[in-house]
Amino acid sequence: MAKQRISRPQASEGSPFPTESAAFDDVRATQLLDEMRETILKLDRDNTVPGDLRILARAIKELRYAFKVFTPYRRMRKITVFGSARMQPDHPSYQQAVEFGREMAQAGWYVVTGAGGGIMEAAHVGAGREMSMGLNIILPFEQEANRIINDDKKLVNLKYFFTRKLMFVKEVHAIALFPGGYGTLDEFFETITLIQTGKRDLMPIVAIDAPGDSYYADLVEYMKKHLLKTKLISTDDLSLLKVTSNVQEAFNEIIDFYTVYNSMRYIKNQLYLRLHFAPTPELLEQLNTDFQDIITEGRIECVPTHPYEADEPHLANLPRIAFQFNRRGLSRLRQMIDLINDMLANKCSVDDPDCIRCRV
Repeated sequence: MAKQRISRPQASEGSPFPTESAAFDDVRATQLLDEMRETILKLDRDNTVPGDLRILARAIKELRYAFKVFTPYRRMRKITVFGSARMQPDHPSYQQAVEFGREMAQAGWYVVTGAGGGIMEAAHVGAGREMSMGLNIILPFEQEANRIINDDKKLVNLKYFFTRKLMFVKEVHAIALFPGGYGTLDEFFETITLIQTGKRDLMPIVAIDAPGDSYYADLVEYMKKHLLKTKLISTDDLSLLKVTSNVQEAFNEIIDFYTVYNSMRYIKNQLYLRLHFAPTPELLEQLNTDFQDIITEGRIECVPTHPYEADEPHLANLPRIAFQFNRRGLSRLRQMIDLINDMLANKCSVDDPDCIRCRV
């Protein structure tokens, strides 16, 4: 029986970053604003030099506006596409990016890029203006926003790379990589580092080589030879990245990840995983056996919605499992989520209107 793939583009959590506090309210918001005002007064007392003040002032302005633009789309699934701005339309990778952007948009996902040319333009060409979002960097020599996203309300222009990179990773639910230069490799390694260290919630990363090319396949071989062999990374860490030359396989990797799994949230000393289907007792037993190495105490159990999750009422009815996670084995946690997805989405029902297997 075919594997079920369900796209739920409007079932995202409010923020993909790890959340460890009680439900947010107006009182807490006021406290944070007061802390920010106090910090600004301290900058004055510290006689902070003008250059540092300019950095802080511009960064706050950029992030405030970027948050304003992205806030209406917080519950919508989004994917960031990285790749070279120099790829021409006749290049196979450009054509793949067009196809990939189209697939993601048809599944209801917004496609976020750096808003430039090359791969960024190609992904937006495929997605179309309505499903495109852009984070353009202001440079002296390049780049102007591409023709798809230019002047769109979902385009943000940024001066600093660090504010732009924060938005690339903070606001999305998956990453797609096409061949690129220093910037693309920087974005890849930073993203996978944030996921490996738990500074960003788990999400799929797919690297797409052109047919007959081995740009990312060679990079993985380098990682195996120089990082894995010398124990600078673990074998499990390689499960955080999927390399393929097939656009459909890359698309499936992303959709599969969210077919059963929805999101994660830290609450006090436990990690909660929200799911679209409740695990069977047999699967729970398997999880406790196979992933005992990442459980610090107790067992993985089905649990009700926690009061701290009151700020995400649209997820309140989802089944949940929770356990005390060691906070180190993020690669192993990814493997556990993969197993949950495989075990609970291994049947396809033609009666499910959300199932997209017929298209994929």
